[in-house]
Order: sequence, then structure tokens, then C-alpha cells
Amino acid sequence: MTAYRLGASAEMLFLDLPFEERVRRLHDLGFEVEIWDWTAKDVDALAATGATFSSMTGYVTGTLADPAGAAELLRTAERSLGVAERLDCPRLNVHGTGLDGRGLPVVPTEVVTPAMWLTAARTLERLAALGERAGRVFTLENLNTAVDHPGTPFARAADTIALVEAVGSPHLRLNLDLYHAQIGEGNLVSLVERALPLVGEIQVADVPGRCEPGTGEISHPAIAAALDRLGYDGVVALEGWASGDATVALERFRTAYG
Repeated sequence: MTAYRLGASAEMLFLDLPFEERVRRLHDLGFEVEIWDWTAKDVDALAATGATFSSMTGYVTGTLADPAGAAELLRTAERSLGVAERLDCPRLNVHGTGLDGRGLPVVPTEVVTPAMWLTAARTLERLAALGERAGRVFTLENLNTAVDHPGTPFARAADTIALVEAVGSPHLRLNLDLYHAQIGEGNLVSLVERALPLVGEIQVADVPGRCEPGTGEISHPAIAAALDRLGYDGVVALEGWASGDATVALERFRTAYG
């Protein structure tokens, strides 16, 4: 039996159902639940579902690498911590910059300067301090710039690893998204081996298409075997679309990782 637990994103599955019902359905099927923007949701209704929430977006607006954007990110992160308390959600996810409704960066960046790296690291240090005071963990997610998130700074897994290592706090970890990493970098088993000491959560979906395991090119059983071998005991979450029926997609995910 694996030591890690399975989760799934309510944002991408059972799309024909009201959001609270998606959460209940995932909970009833035995998955922990991930959500994104909490501002558009009835937080009390979500709490009443009885679901175990694994991860939520940890900011509303803001960026990592410029002073005004960093102040805004930290301000909205404090608001997000209050919601995480109500949902008993342990991890709050952030990105290199704010993303709009299409997943595009609010402030696109083609060149990341040394000054931006320093500002990002300092912002993440302050974010980790907020997490420590609240008893929560912020996670920095890698993204891909080739397909889904062009112009996002600090997007590669190598970038997020460098920033999390620089901060050196247990309250800032990686959200290691292997769908994004396959598009941006590949060599996923070696990436997992390198990154796992810094990981707060792992997200998966297949490439291309961002659907459940078995619909694309990634060898998910090989990744699952590596996680078992390395003793990973956190959450592996499906952050992907269903290629057909959502329940079938979740069973394929469970077969690959369970």
C-alpha cells in the first residue's frame, strides 16, 4: 500500500455539477479536494461538505518580483489564510505572478532580472513567515510557458526549486506539477528524486491534453513506483480534465497511483 494520499481538483472534474456538489462527489469517492479562487465560492457551504481540503489558491492578486505587486500578494495571502482556517486546508498555492481567468500572467515577463530573483526570494521569505504564524504551508507551483502560461516568470521546476531552497523554510514548499514539468523540462523521475525533499504536494495530469493518466505520453506507473521507493507520504492530486466520464477518469488515476 502506498504511503501517499490521493486528491483531485474540483475545478476540473464533474463540470456539469454545482461546485459544492463536485466537492461532495470527490469526497464520497475517497479523494482529498483542491480548489482554486476562493473569492467566487461559498466558503461556509464548502466547509459544510465535510470534505478534506488538500490545497487552495493562497492569494487573490499580486506578484512576487516587484515591490508593489509583492505587497499586494502578501495582503491577499493574509486574507487567504483566514479562509484556509475555515476550511482546515493545510496548503496554499502561489505562482510566479498573478494569473488571469485564462491562466495568463497579469504581468507578463520575458526576461527575469537578478533584481527580480532577489525580490521574489524576499517576498517568499515573508510569505513563509505568514504561513508559520498561521500554522499553514505555502506552496510555489511550477508552470509551463509553452502551452498554458506563456510569459510567467519563475515557471520552470528548476526555478521554483531554487527559490524554495533559497528561502529554506518548512512553511514554503514546492507544488510539483508533473504535467507542467513534462512540457517544460521532462525527465520526471529524476526531477522527483531531486525535488522530493522540498515537496509539499504533487500534481499530475497527462501530456498532451491535460487529462487523466493513460491518455498521453507520461509513464505514471514509473512515477508512482519512484514515489513508493522514496517514501513519499504527502498528496498526489489529479489536476486535469476528464477525457470522458469523470468517475472513470478518477478510477484510471487511482489505478495509476493507488
